[in-house]
Amino acid sequence: MNEKDSTPDFLSEEAALANVKFVDFALHPQIQQAIDEQGYTQPTPIQAKAIPVVATGVDVMGAAQTGTGKTAGFSLPILNRLMAFATPSPSPARHPVRALMLAPTRELADQVAANVKTYAKHTPLRSTVIYGGIDMNPQVAELRRGIEIVIATPGRLLDHVQQKSINLSQVQVLVLDEADRMLDMGFLPDLQRIINLLPKERQNLLFSATFSPEIQRLAKSFMVNPTLIEVARRNATSENIKQVLFTLDKDEDKRAAVCHLIKTEQLRQVIVFSNTKLGAARLARQLEKEGVTAVAIHGDKTQSERTKALDAFKAGEVVAMVATDVAARGLDIADLPFVINYDVPTSAEDYVHRIGRTGRAGAKGTAYSFTVKGGERYVKDIEKMINQPIPKAELEGFVPPSQLPRERGERGDRGESGMGDRPSRSDRSERSARGERGSERGSERGAERNGSDRPSTDRASRGERPERAPRRENSYQGKRFNDDAPIHRDAEYERLRAKLSRSAVKDEIFNKPYKDKGVDADRSDNRGGVNPDSASRGRGALLTGNKSNKPVAFLLGGQPK
Repeated sequence: MNEKDSTPDFLSEEAALANVKFVDFALHPQIQQAIDEQGYTQPTPIQAKAIPVVATGVDVMGAAQTGTGKTAGFSLPILNRLMAFATPSPSPARHPVRALMLAPTRELADQVAANVKTYAKHTPLRSTVIYGGIDMNPQVAELRRGIEIVIATPGRLLDHVQQKSINLSQVQVLVLDEADRMLDMGFLPDLQRIINLLPKERQNLLFSATFSPEIQRLAKSFMVNPTLIEVARRNATSENIKQVLFTLDKDEDKRAAVCHLIKTEQLRQVIVFSNTKLGAARLARQLEKEGVTAVAIHGDKTQSERTKALDAFKAGEVVAMVATDVAARGLDIADLPFVINYDVPTSAEDYVHRIGRTGRAGAKGTAYSFTVKGGERYVKDIEKMINQPIPKAELEGFVPPSQLPRERGERGDRGESGMGDRPSRSDRSERSARGERGSERGSERGAERNGSDRPSTDRASRGERPERAPRRENSYQGKRFNDDAPIHRDAEYERLRAKLSRSAVKDEIFNKPYKDKGVDADRSDNRGGVNPDSASRGRGALLTGNKSNKPVAFLLGGQPK
């Protein structure tokens, strides 16, 4: 076929996709009812292409830009396929796991689960989501109730497999959503373990905005003749997103530049992406200091903290959400207008997913990126992958902090602000001199009270704190650290030795005589035992020995005097 014949075919395909309706897919009436309630009438291009192919049961690799509705492209045909097994029976045996959907992050898994529940709310099919960071017991109880569709992260799924709270022997469909991100996060060994637990006869689906060579090798390892579905150029960005690149002199100026951009452009509901968790936390604190309400979301946050921050951002309670790439995959925030790359991602695929948070479902959006001079290598990799240059611009009205002149007293001011109202060196010397004079007068008054003119040589005369006299109490605990008091071990030792001496037990330690002043030497017995007479004499000698007998009498049942 020549080029003149191919052009009409291409136009006819686009026209055919534009005329497709959801009712043309002949979905189950209960599923179609949920679609109508959402107000969906015409599918997106990826949905129009993927739904009929997935419904046939073949393996599929779907590539589309972020925000084009890939989740509905695989969830709707899966639900329609499982309606043949749907039953209202409460028995868990009638609801085995038949579809498994894996996602790289908790947020993406939660979002996919919400979409599945929306489409299946009128059907008897059950679905749940399991991920880490929360208690496993509620998840175990939900799985034991019987679930047909499980949306999970790989790590937590293997935890349930190890505890035998989930059975994957009847899985018919496996979905890997954002599989390239799973490989970036090191989930390849977990994915291989999960795939080995599944039945050989199953349908495999891969859906993502990017397909790296590693993903293609993974697909070849477990997929059988997959059908590739692409509705746009692979690894491309949306035309609805305006991209802007700012180049700064130093990396330390980026935090101030982000604050200046948000304030001057009056940005509202903006996601700021950072490459590190520490950088995200510091930037969020800096924005708060500058009067911009901000929250941070990254891997060190608990699931409840991440959910709370995300809900506050969606509700418009905060202006900026500073996040790592944990929030770059699959998050669907309605009418998100702005995205800022505080750090240019090291992976070009991550750039596509980051800016794909805006400009979703045909809306317009703007993506700002910051880089420093000498670090344009990652920018070139991104431009090479998206096959277009990123427009560069100057940040109007911004004066980098590194270029501001520093005064000579700036370092001193910083020291005063850090040390508070600390007195100067001269004030401290005067205060020490007054202390020395006061100590001299105190020592003179002490000498007068003693009736002697001899200068005092105690600790107070040397400006030192006088030594406190040890406290003496009548209790044993008060005297235990004095030199003239017996230690607790000796009293216990003697009591146990005397008790054992009256029994038939022979022990080398306890039958060994206790040598002490005032104790009769004939207490020991050459035959290895101690007779009762010698034991009684030994006890009396102990109570009348050189050591104080008050603590011993107290321990042996007496009362201290």
